[in-house]
Amino acid sequence: MPAISMTTDEISDYIAQAGRDAWKVPDVPEHTQRRSIGKVGIIGAGTMGGGISMNFATAGIPVVILEQKQEALDRGLSVVRGHYQRSADKGRFPQDEVEARMARLTGTLDMEDFADCDLIIEAVFEDMELKKKIFADLDRIMKPGAILATNTSALDINEIASVTKRPEDVIGLHFFSPANVMKLLEIVRANHTADDVIATCMDLAKTINKIAVLVGVCPGFVGNRILFARQAQAQKLLYRGVMPWDVDAALNAFGFRMGPYQMSDLAGLDIGWKKGAKTNNPIRDALCELDRRGQKTGAGYYDYDESRQPVPSDITAKIIKDVTGVEAGNAPDRDEIIATCIHPMINEGLKILEEEKAQRASDIDIVWLNGYGWPADKGGPMLYGDMVGAETVLATMERLGADDERFAPCETLKRLAKEGGRFTDVQPG
Repeated sequence: MPAISMTTDEISDYIAQAGRDAWKVPDVPEHTQRRSIGKVGIIGAGTMGGGISMNFATAGIPVVILEQKQEALDRGLSVVRGHYQRSADKGRFPQDEVEARMARLTGTLDMEDFADCDLIIEAVFEDMELKKKIFADLDRIMKPGAILATNTSALDINEIASVTKRPEDVIGLHFFSPANVMKLLEIVRANHTADDVIATCMDLAKTINKIAVLVGVCPGFVGNRILFARQAQAQKLLYRGVMPWDVDAALNAFGFRMGPYQMSDLAGLDIGWKKGAKTNNPIRDALCELDRRGQKTGAGYYDYDESRQPVPSDITAKIIKDVTGVEAGNAPDRDEIIATCIHPMINEGLKILEEEKAQRASDIDIVWLNGYGWPADKGGPMLYGDMVGAETVLATMERLGADDERFAPCETLKRLAKEGGRFTDVQPG
């Protein structure tokens, strides 16, 4: 299929229709009985747990928040109050609404207090054994018919569900950070998740003012799985003499507010890293060992001035040269950097459809538009595939796949390039 040209209005119409379609779950009957959600439990009062709690308290739903230690609980509730207070100070709602919302939040150190909750959302850090222990405990404590949800961003929910006697009640509710602000909610259907649990969670997403997309279980689900493909290529570019700020500048020019290295510095380079660790990203390891862990330490891939503006770093450039053995310069131009980072995302989206982990191609676009800052004028990875054409994407993937089979063009991409057809019309399976 050759590239197609689209007007701004046509792209806007596509996005609007895609947003409407994302709510439809064809294999769950519309008349499916919903479960009543009158009280919610949240495990973890940190950044994610606190943000998730705010969604429900704002919607008028009582929340019980569990932490291991009183100081962590107090700190988490204080952060939530601060968010509400700042919103009230800006006139977004009356001052007395702060106390009304906080009154819907109850802190506890005892998991037994979840016994009368209708939905529980686990929001602890990404450790499979910890999550399995929590779900085994929830299986014992929670009343029959309660929904057991995990906020994992990448782990196997089928494995988590396997430790319970009620896998039909287990589902993924992947909120995006900051959870009280970001609109996207990936609802992850596991192998045994019941239809009424799916229908209830889709409805609940509307209640808490989220945009929901139903996805399947695979590493990273839809959004992060595609992000991982982009990150891997961004990392490979550093081994070709490209600097992090060159990659970011290219993706900024494409329309992303933040490129991969700007995003890493904001999130913190030490996520999943411990001192002395040797990971598959030795450049990151070296930066962290120098306590360059991102904006929070005043330096990461970039140096930061007093106003937190990123500045290209000679220290980072030297680390990259030492690790890669490649001199900066003689690097790909901006267009090639964009293709190298973006086209693998399109190929990965097609793989997701081949594996039936998304309901429709446009759902992938809704995930990226609402969860990752994909530029609206380019419609999402799948619509952008139509804009550049299958032959162009295929040529990039043949180049990238030549030295890494993970990036070999998938069968659907080959078919589109040979026979025609649109990325946005590709059906799952």
